[in-house]
Amino acid sequence: MAFDGFLPALAAVIPALFLAGGVYIYVALVRQISVRVTDPSAPPVRGFGWPEAILATVLVTVFVHGIAASASHEMNAIQTRDLAANALFSIGLLLFIAAFLRLRRLDINVLGGFSKIGFGRAVTIGGILLLAAYPLVLLAEVVTQKLSRGPLEKQGIVELFNASSTLEQRIWIILLAVTVAPLAEEFFFRFFLYGVVKRYFGRGVGIVASALLFAAVHAHLPSFAPLFVLGICFAIAYEWSGSLLVSMTMHAFFNALALTALAFPEVIPQ
Repeated sequence: MAFDGFLPALAAVIPALFLAGGVYIYVALVRQISVRVTDPSAPPVRGFGWPEAILATVLVTVFVHGIAASASHEMNAIQTRDLAANALFSIGLLLFIAAFLRLRRLDINVLGGFSKIGFGRAVTIGGILLLAAYPLVLLAEVVTQKLSRGPLEKQGIVELFNASSTLEQRIWIILLAVTVAPLAEEFFFRFFLYGVVKRYFGRGVGIVASALLFAAVHAHLPSFAPLFVLGICFAIAYEWSGSLLVSMTMHAFFNALALTALAFPEVIPQ
């Protein structure tokens, strides 16, 4: 009888322990970032300047205008062609920013820390930090559900994935979500936007601003709080590790796990 009562108690304690662990890890990362001292013997790296600030302002204005337009119109069900168009836009934006930075003679490899750590280490760190971020994201989702007055509307890509009738269509969705989205979104939100805002307003403002826009551009109110928390975790991971590969890995893992849960609803709780 005592053992029967122990299992429900353990099931109630485990989520709290995971949450406490996630909070502890990210607070520890923030503390390490705040006390980090720059090596005076290291060669100076040319960073973002006013041209990047102007470009970031223009792009943010375009995104905000798009968010406002989508909020004022009834959203239709997302189609595969919408994903393709979004993927082309994301890739085009990435290439445009990269070309702009190259013309400005900025070293993208050094600024993004792409060669700072190896790919295998980036994958390992990204996996660990995503595991620590999950309880924080789930808490934000639970709070959103508690505050809502009715059933939450699903994201368009979720509905499209659930409604997809062919394996080819699902592979296409997974490919976009696991490769294009992490590359393009991390390059813009964490590398470029966060880098520019951090340059003029500091780390804290940069983390919050990049996370806010990251959550807003998904144009799905029920997901805003979880995506905002996720964006903050991505930015902290990037700042702490010094490599964009870490946040890209976290983003790819998150999308892959989310789609895996959708593909096996009878096994994984939704």
